Amino acid sequence: MNTNTGKYADVNGINLYYEIHGTGRPIVALHGGLGSGEMFAQVMPQLTAHHQVIAVDLQGHGRTADIDRPMDVRLMADDIAALIDHLGLAKPDVVGYSLGGGVALHLAVRYPDKVERLVIVSANVRRDAIPAEMLAQQGQVTGAAAEFMKDTPMYELYHRVAPRPEDFPKLLDKIGASMAKDFDFSDDVRGLKMPTLIMAADADMAPPSHYVEVFKLLDGGLRDGGWMGEGRPKGGHALAILPGLTHYNIVYSPLFAETTLAFLDKDRD
Repeated sequence: MNTNTGKYADVNGINLYYEIHGTGRPIVALHGGLGSGEMFAQVMPQLTAHHQVIAVDLQGHGRTADIDRPMDVRLMADDIAALIDHLGLAKPDVVGYSLGGGVALHLAVRYPDKVERLVIVSANVRRDAIPAEMLAQQGQVTGAAAEFMKDTPMYELYHRVAPRPEDFPKLLDKIGASMAKDFDFSDDVRGLKMPTLIMAADADMAPPSHYVEVFKLLDGGLRDGGWMGEGRPKGGHALAILPGLTHYNIVYSPLFAETTLAFLDKDRD
């Protein structure tokens, strides 16, 4: 498959929009909250130099209409697993940013036979890692905020591409309800079997120490790596804190694409 035109897949009870760019070993790319697969547009030329990229619009985002169920990363992981089967992909690499990072994590946990390598970008594993002031801001994400967001890129994108642009307040309500729930996915991270890269900005939503703690769950950062790398995590896991970036611009950075590809292509023909 090699096309830049979007398609829909009826999978897992949802009509999921996706685009396929480039050729080569496949990467499934999962965007952040209130975004779409277009979030990867700026780095797509880098990612597709030697890879095929399947950029998906998650439930209720972009060109994928919402359905009658909560906005839950585990349910969205089931969507992506069904899409992988629908496309006949044999263990693609999966890259998820923010909300998409949570989806990617649970895809890997629930369907480890469907993921070759995993990149989790700017995704928090525990809700209590998020600073109190950020949690307070998240608490203001409701449908009532839609009117105040009309000048934002998120609203512009949604209004431009969504099947039902009038559903933007509903999306905010669902996202807000999802962020209000406590979570701790530490045990899920510990159980990851495929090589996993934990990536974050040096000024991300949670402090760098949180992502170091996540790396420790993968047996990383606990000892000297050794001259020959013998002390590195046995599963091939890695950590990257990217300089000069934030939660909101990391996915647009060439450094994000370069770091992702360095990890995905390491020790491969």
